[in-house]
Amino acid sequence: MHTLVRGLLLTSLAACCSSALAQLDSNEQRIIEYIDATNSAAEELLIESVNINSGTMNFAGVREVGELFRTEFDAIGFTTRWDDGEAFGRAGHLVAEHRPGIDDGGPKLLLIGHLDTVFEPDSPFQTFSRIHADTATGPGIADMKGGNVIMLQALRALNEVGALASMDITVVITGDEELSGDPLSLSKKALTDAAEYADIAIGFENGDGNPATANISRRGSSGWTLEVTGTPAHSSQVFREDIGPGAIYETSRILLLFLENLQQEENLTFNPGRILGGTEISHDSGSSSGTAFGKNNVVAESAIVTGDLRAVSLEQLERARAQMRAIVANNFPHTSATITFSDGYPPLAPTDGNTELLDIYSQASQDLRLGSVAAINPRLAGAADVSFTAGLVEKAIDGLGMSGSAGHTVNETGEMIALPNQSKRAALMLYRLYQQ
Repeated sequence: MHTLVRGLLLTSLAACCSSALAQLDSNEQRIIEYIDATNSAAEELLIESVNINSGTMNFAGVREVGELFRTEFDAIGFTTRWDDGEAFGRAGHLVAEHRPGIDDGGPKLLLIGHLDTVFEPDSPFQTFSRIHADTATGPGIADMKGGNVIMLQALRALNEVGALASMDITVVITGDEELSGDPLSLSKKALTDAAEYADIAIGFENGDGNPATANISRRGSSGWTLEVTGTPAHSSQVFREDIGPGAIYETSRILLLFLENLQQEENLTFNPGRILGGTEISHDSGSSSGTAFGKNNVVAESAIVTGDLRAVSLEQLERARAQMRAIVANNFPHTSATITFSDGYPPLAPTDGNTELLDIYSQASQDLRLGSVAAINPRLAGAADVSFTAGLVEKAIDGLGMSGSAGHTVNETGEMIALPNQSKRAALMLYRLYQQ
């Protein structure tokens, strides 16, 4: 993390402990005191979870981390279960539910985390280590085992002051966020089922790693495949009226027009990640690889391009797809092309309800003297599980997890002061949602 951000975190911690918190009500004061008093135990839980390898495809490790957190949720009165992932080729998900004895009309909350990391057992990056008092490193410390502990600490604090008893909360901590199972309709069913029940979704991902930001929108991530055919011939006859330019020139035309026609749209990106062209090609989407054979003196017969498409709303996504289809359909002579789209993570569009949640969270942060919180530019954060709640809940927010840097690399770090600070912010937001 940048020195400036670390400095702001440390300054915020000192301020948090000042008499400036006198405006909090008595329960809120007790929430803060509980989180401070139990932070050492929270750190130990974080270290224990980080030291368990839970790369997405290490099913035993994912289940072990799930069992670790399941015990903690059981201890504060949640009813827990493990949703097995055999049907979608993954370990599964931890689901924890807390239902109040009496429905007083309060909001139904969905809290979201994930157990898995990008670091499989063959990675050299396996254990927690402190760099110094304020910063530590470890696989998944920020993305997002720190976020899971922050979520749990907030709920523990609410339980300590008796506020949890009246809350209707579903927790879904998935085991395949980093590499989703297939089909998505099954791998994300626990999330979508919980979202259909809930009013508000809150994700504890680490966002952009800056404690001064949170997500009220996330771009979706979907795929596309462009397949192009030309008329093979000797290269000396390329461009002839009855032959045309071949598959590679047609592919180039299409990609250039994608760039010229779509790049001006804010928050839309479209990246060709793989291209093959020549006389004979083979493509294996499962391994993201392929082969191509062609000679310089032969007009190319075939080409294929695969890529991703990221949009901030369903409307933007469909608009981009329509433009891409139109470009693909207007072919050079004696060539043909088709484009197919595959769905992945849906976009989470910004809404007034999401902004209201951010305002509540930011006010809690300011009352803790931790500064205001602004919305992350969606270009600076990737897709996440909270996106599967889009259109199913009235309000959603994400990025409430542990500050850190260099996620998905062996240099991943977490800011240890973020553990209590983010727990306090989240606990106050949850408490105030019910006080309203």
